[in-house]
Amino acid sequence: MQLDIRAQTLLKALVERYIADGQPVGSRALSKISGLDLSPATIRNIMADLEELGYVASPHTSAGRVPTPRGYRIFVDTLLTVQPIDESAVESRLRPQAHPPQKLIANAAQMLSSLSQFAGVVLSPRRESAFRQIEFLRLGEKRILLVIVAPGGDVQNRLLLTDVDYTPSELVQSANFINQHYSGLAFDEVRTRMQGELRQLRDDMGRLMQAAVEAGSEAMADSSDDMVISGERNLLSVSDLSSNMSSLRQMFDMFEQKTGLMQLLDVSSKAAGVQIFIGGESNLIPLDDMSVVTAPYEVNGRIVGTLGVIGPTRMAYERVIPIVDITSRLLSNALSHG
Repeated sequence: MQLDIRAQTLLKALVERYIADGQPVGSRALSKISGLDLSPATIRNIMADLEELGYVASPHTSAGRVPTPRGYRIFVDTLLTVQPIDESAVESRLRPQAHPPQKLIANAAQMLSSLSQFAGVVLSPRRESAFRQIEFLRLGEKRILLVIVAPGGDVQNRLLLTDVDYTPSELVQSANFINQHYSGLAFDEVRTRMQGELRQLRDDMGRLMQAAVEAGSEAMADSSDDMVISGERNLLSVSDLSSNMSSLRQMFDMFEQKTGLMQLLDVSSKAAGVQIFIGGESNLIPLDDMSVVTAPYEVNGRIVGTLGVIGPTRMAYERVIPIVDITSRLLSNALSHG
């Protein structure tokens, strides 16, 4: 339903006042702060209509009202006035060529956290599934270090425990075979191709290569370091979140498990610009009193990841939105020119 201008003005005033002080807002306060020349009775009628529409709610202990997630949604979608932010305050920490990519990503998460005073999160670019070359290093009897070099130069290590004690020359021979035949392919593709081609090799050499492909596939699929979170402890000082032990447990379970948060960030990478997920409306964040503001970032024009701020539903969206927007643009610029 389309709200008329009076209802919009009162809802905007109520949300802004509630974000500022966290107390239910009464009709008398609204008549002072809204700038509307309306009688208290008219304001009460409009607020009753807003409550019936699900935009505000009345706590049992108060005559005032508070915004619902639906009220916050209409506020951020249609009523919000975003505040400009000084880009120079954040630019120095995300300069091109100043740091390697992972350091820039960590800096972006810390910056989101320190500027918003909530938690900052960055979903790192997906790791390349292909490899440029591998090496086997003998660490001891039946213990081999598999070194995987990705096309972009990223290096992954995995320990292989084998049934056979391979000689250094056998390890070199096996690595050379894989590099010559399969370099540039994803490990899953190598697994398929290898099945028909290993008959020409000794059984134990084939087993070593299959073990390398399995370990390589796991290494490239490992997402344990694909999300950087900074400032979770800031949320402990947010009374809306910390006053409820059940909510607090859910929140830290979410940070520990990461799955829902990663899905949410992955979803928002497919949309342009800043996205705002309020309360439980995404079905991926378990808390009604928590919101996530996200934006995708790019490398050379291609979206590779997402970043954002996690905080209470009662956050100053007009400040957080530009923080997220500017950080995504600066990180894109730094990674593209780094």
